Amino acid sequence: MTPAPAPSVELIDRIMAVMEAAFDPAYGEAWNRRQVADALTLPSTHALVVDAAGAPIADGPGPAPAPAGFVLTRHVLDEEELLLIAVNPDARRRGVGAALLEHLFTTARKRGTARIFLEMRRGNPAIHLYRKFEFEPIGERRNYYRMANGERIDAITFGRSI
Repeated sequence: MTPAPAPSVELIDRIMAVMEAAFDPAYGEAWNRRQVADALTLPSTHALVVDAAGAPIADGPGPAPAPAGFVLTRHVLDEEELLLIAVNPDARRRGVGAALLEHLFTTARKRGTARIFLEMRRGNPAIHLYRKFEFEPIGERRNYYRMANGERIDAITFGRSI
């Protein structure tokens, strides 16, 4: 497999800005900069960053709007795994998460995706967004996630055809 071109510093900076604001350290869900950069070197990994209006932020010269959310996915055959999705707390409940999923569905279809999967910790409030977009629970991993305090939380796997 030929590696993808190195991701831009700007793309990683935008993802990390949202990641650092959006993920509660108590759950240990956030990725570090190296994990994001390494994932983006794989040609099967795709990222999208959007502004507060849900519009994609393109790499390029000149100032860009502040990032409000991002989605990171991995495509294999006719399946796509939603690795991470995050919305800056200041932009929540304004349609940014919905815009990210709509963009994901559109681009995933273009890649030949038939089904999208995701995994989340039990009790994650994002379940409301996933249910709104017709993701259905298809599996569970007991005590899968370890919180910063050592407590274990189940993981729930969801799937959706597109």
